[in-house]
Amino acid sequence: MNKDSFTVKFRGVRGSYPLAKREFLGYGGNTSCVETCVGGHLIILDAGTGLIDLGNELLEKHIASAVNPSKRKPVSATVLLSHIHQDHIQGFTFFRPLHVPTTNINVFGSVNYDESLSGELAVLLFGKSFPLDLGDIAGNLNIHNVTENEGIVLRHGEDPLIIRIEHEEDAVPKEDEVIITGYRSYAHPQEGVTVYKIAYKDKALVYATDKESYLGGDKRLCNFARNCDLLIHDAQYTTEDYLNSFLPKQGYGHSTFDMALECQKQVDAKKLVFFHFDPAYDDEKLNAIKEHYKDVQDKAVLAYEGLEIEL
Repeated sequence: MNKDSFTVKFRGVRGSYPLAKREFLGYGGNTSCVETCVGGHLIILDAGTGLIDLGNELLEKHIASAVNPSKRKPVSATVLLSHIHQDHIQGFTFFRPLHVPTTNINVFGSVNYDESLSGELAVLLFGKSFPLDLGDIAGNLNIHNVTENEGIVLRHGEDPLIIRIEHEEDAVPKEDEVIITGYRSYAHPQEGVTVYKIAYKDKALVYATDKESYLGGDKRLCNFARNCDLLIHDAQYTTEDYLNSFLPKQGYGHSTFDMALECQKQVDAKKLVFFHFDPAYDDEKLNAIKEHYKDVQDKAVLAYEGLEIEL
């Protein structure tokens, strides 16, 4: 991993549930997971079913790193959960590096003040719904609650550090630091979603999935994401589906492609990736949407599994 690079690879781009049908292979049927390699750190945004293939690749590299198991390079990663709806955590228990004792995984996310992220994941993913309990995981798994007033600092050779963000300069990385900040948007039922920013040197990525926009745009998001290099924005519906009189999608907690594009304009993001597509949208539908937005394809693209972007 190049310590000076900032690369993004899309592992799962669907919302709601995964699909295994031929007509969805072009864009992929896995649920939300984005791999980022930044400043020599592996940061994984959400743990949908797209996480499974990533885990298999990481395990292969781990095994190939040395013949002697004791000399193999451990898998280390930071996982950022936007929220704990099923399509964002479905791949977690099948992330094979978790079951290797030398693995180091730090998971961050937000929950209600009277809850813990580890407790919620234990109930949702383990125990009665999986053959193992959370405590049976062989790897070194650390699960942290973070609030929107806190940031995560990644430095080489150190454990992730949670700091309090009081001023804008607190979120500016120094030297080789990677700083992750977030805020809680309540434009998604039932308990909101965390929007994340990953900053390294003079580059920034903003991950804004599972959020609905507002009349005139989401001003809080605009301020948070101002001038970012890459904006990954929820685009679950077309405007026609969103406003459908028979079954309108208003209040579902998701945006349209037009909302995402408007956000990019207000934010002045250098590049936009439409993300988290409705599972009813097959390749034919998404190709038609891609054609509709061809005039802005230099700045806005549809996510698909395997799409790689370097900032």
